[in-house]
Amino acid sequence: MNLNVSDLGEELPVNSSMRCPYDVIGWEPQKVQQLYFWFYLLLFIPGLCLNTTALWVLCTHISKKTKAVIFMVNLALADLLHVMSLPLRIHYYLTHTWPFGHTLCLFCFYLKYLNMYASITFLVCISVQRCVFLLQPFYARRWRRRYDLLISATVWLVVGIGCSPFIIMRISNSTVPSQYTPSPSTSLIPSSNPSQYTGSPIPYSTPSTLPYTRPIDGCFKDLPTRKLPLPLVAAMMVLAELFGFVLPLSAISYCSLRIAHSLRQRQDSRCPSTSQAQPSAQTDREHHHNHPCPSTSQAQPSAQTDREHHHNHRCPSTSQAQPSAQMNRQIDKEKRRALRMVMSCSGLFLFCFAPYHVNFLLYVMVSQDIVSHCPTMLVVRHFHPVSLCVASLSCCLNPLLYYFLTAEFRQHLSQRTSSLSSSIRGRLMSLESTSSFRE
Repeated sequence: MNLNVSDLGEELPVNSSMRCPYDVIGWEPQKVQQLYFWFYLLLFIPGLCLNTTALWVLCTHISKKTKAVIFMVNLALADLLHVMSLPLRIHYYLTHTWPFGHTLCLFCFYLKYLNMYASITFLVCISVQRCVFLLQPFYARRWRRRYDLLISATVWLVVGIGCSPFIIMRISNSTVPSQYTPSPSTSLIPSSNPSQYTGSPIPYSTPSTLPYTRPIDGCFKDLPTRKLPLPLVAAMMVLAELFGFVLPLSAISYCSLRIAHSLRQRQDSRCPSTSQAQPSAQTDREHHHNHPCPSTSQAQPSAQTDREHHHNHRCPSTSQAQPSAQMNRQIDKEKRRALRMVMSCSGLFLFCFAPYHVNFLLYVMVSQDIVSHCPTMLVVRHFHPVSLCVASLSCCLNPLLYYFLTAEFRQHLSQRTSSLSSSIRGRLMSLESTSSFRE
């Protein structure tokens, strides 16, 4: 059995759902084009500004020992590569033509999924590194930057190879008919009398929005796909979901739980409860009652012995105790900061990538008649373009992650912006003084 799977994202052919009494094709092609056009147009300028600024700040920080800065640089680079391809997508969805050649089309198409899975992997790397360095400080002291560079190169290699099926499955539009016209005998639109619906294909008159003309020089969602055996496609789906969603989500969640558990343990060990302190006070009172104070003559040698003991075993002074308390506060602060970082990575991962991966499984099952529940089919097909757009939002959300959760990033950015604004003010004042001197 062969399966005609599309790009694992943009569009799947409709080859199912002959049993529904209404249209479950999903979005009309023209509306999908408008959705992608406006979304990528609004995403381009913020994504370009945020990621170029993030790369600029992170690369100036590269010589300092900042945690996970190498992974952040690679994450910003992956986002910037996808953002740089957005103008070509905007041009295509606006004009419905692609004059730039099939190779560039496949490359831009490939960058979308390279960005998605590279972002997921580097978010996992950031979370795991923060967790390991906090729980095992010995590894943090012995860690070298070349290890981060080696891990980053391995991530790019593995993710690049893993995303190659997205372009290998594509074929040129010149090998398929340019018209995509649903057959009248397989319409999903009911006749004027719904009560006459019997579950068989229903004849219809083609709406004004159909037939949809697939451009001969089309790209992205209009690219046709190769026919692959069903077992191969099922294996690809399982691997994509397992390594692209299930394992990363498990790793980030585990890191969050470990850091939170470690922080709670430190707080419990330093703050004994009142219920544990009260029995100790009661025991002291009973001991005082059973052993009354000795007389003054007997107490004086004891007092002298206590002074000698105090002289030989001095309590730590306040100056010696303060560094220990300050160190504990610093460790707690670092753990809270790391917990916020890992929790933010988890939230960003769930918000941007969970909708696509959860909906994608249902989307494949709907297209193969595994799911035949009509309302479910309708919701899944309509939500699919939205899930792709939400996944692309990570290009703008990742730089905000660097800014709000990395103190070094905020400090360096504020220093650069303040110096830039002061230089601009100085130039304006010099221009004003020069003009007044000439007058």
